[in-house]
Amino acid sequence: MSDATFWTDAAETDAATKTEAETATVAATADAAAELIQTGADFHRRGWSLATSSNYSVRLSTDPLRLLITASGKDKGRLTPADFVVVDGQGACVEPGPLRPSAETLLHVVAAQQPEVGAVLHTHSVWGTVLSLHFADAGELVLEGYEMLKGLEGIGTHQSRLRFPIVSNTQDMPTLAWEIADRMQDPDSALRHGYLIAGHGLYTWGRTVAEARRQVEALEFLFEVKGRQLALAG
Repeated sequence: MSDATFWTDAAETDAATKTEAETATVAATADAAAELIQTGADFHRRGWSLATSSNYSVRLSTDPLRLLITASGKDKGRLTPADFVVVDGQGACVEPGPLRPSAETLLHVVAAQQPEVGAVLHTHSVWGTVLSLHFADAGELVLEGYEMLKGLEGIGTHQSRLRFPIVSNTQDMPTLAWEIADRMQDPDSALRHGYLIAGHGLYTWGRTVAEARRQVEALEFLFEVKGRQLALAG
């Protein structure tokens, strides 16, 4: 085999490999978008992602870090495949275009840097907002004695006591992202299942979109139960 033939064959093989990889990436991105579109419609119906609130993401790759995330200003109940952008590890769009990522993209990035996080979901429910303000000074919402706690990753009994963190709201997202990143690295931190931003909403995650959705559903149920208990108690 001549050198020219060798390098031609190598180039063709490399091109074919790249094409296969690119095709797989496109397919994975389309699948992720479809899952998030379904999630948005469901969460909008339940009142957890009204108007243009909330944002959702899926980790497409880890090295380099790439996330598919809802673009800013999109109605989560009417998402289409065109309503997403791909961002890098700094939260910047990988490809130029008219859409921009959410102002809270860095909160998704720092969560997705954890090996066990493959999807991040952020909601703006009534009960999450009310309770996050009510318990803001305490810095946490204590949930215990509820069977639904077993819906959360790693919890196997209703006798568990979950201290769910509440952080202050801010428009300075880089600073908040650094705080969240530090707490997620701390093995003693309660930041395992997610957190509430006071007067704002819930952030939670999972290995997959399905797992993250389960977290949202369990937490939103717990928030509503806690809120109704407080209302009944006067």
